Amino acid sequence: MESDPSVVELTAALACVQELMRNALTAADAVRRLAEVARDLIPLATGAGVTLIDEHGEATSTAVTDPEVEVLDAIQYELGEGPCLTAWDTVAVQHVEDTTTETRWPDWSRAVAAVGVRSVLSVPLVHRGREIGAVKVYATEPYAFTEHEEHLLGLLAEAAGTLLGNARTARAAHGLSDSLQAAVIDLQEIETAVGILMERHQVDAGAARSRLLVAARQQQLPLLDIAARLVHHADDPRL
Repeated sequence: MESDPSVVELTAALACVQELMRNALTAADAVRRLAEVARDLIPLATGAGVTLIDEHGEATSTAVTDPEVEVLDAIQYELGEGPCLTAWDTVAVQHVEDTTTETRWPDWSRAVAAVGVRSVLSVPLVHRGREIGAVKVYATEPYAFTEHEEHLLGLLAEAAGTLLGNARTARAAHGLSDSLQAAVIDLQEIETAVGILMERHQVDAGAARSRLLVAARQQQLPLLDIAARLVHHADDPRL
């Protein structure tokens, strides 16, 4: 079986999350680093942020890479419209190619275009079927993000959803959080599944992760669900 071209990005996204857990003292620290990783992962991004939504639907910018992103988020929360809120509400990627021509959120589009933001990409954060927020990147150029950038941010968001699964509010992200422990457990399960596939098919870790990714896409299930099924039902013939 040939390796899926996405395996490099998948491995990088998982490595980013593992690095977050190794170096973050608190969940707040991890979320802040996640925003920085998102900005650095997307070539034309000039800023990034992570929004978490609590059980009452209240949005909080838990982490931003710079003050401008915090201002942009504040505009969105005040107006009650924009790509980040829509990504969370619809559990779908929201791609703004040019804020000067965007019509879905007219008030928000005018406001952010006025401060020089032209492109936005926002991807929902989901943990075990629950929408917990969104990660987004901004750019000063129109048409800054392509399907490839959507794919990269989507991979990071999938891995990040594991990390942030229990961190729903800014308050929850300010202490030693259960989300870090949950992330360790979940990622260990993914790596255990990778090890099973390596032994079963006599392949390297990259090819094993590729098998997991392809299976997740074909069966339209989260990567973690595919890994858990393999770990707990190692004789599953579908992998």
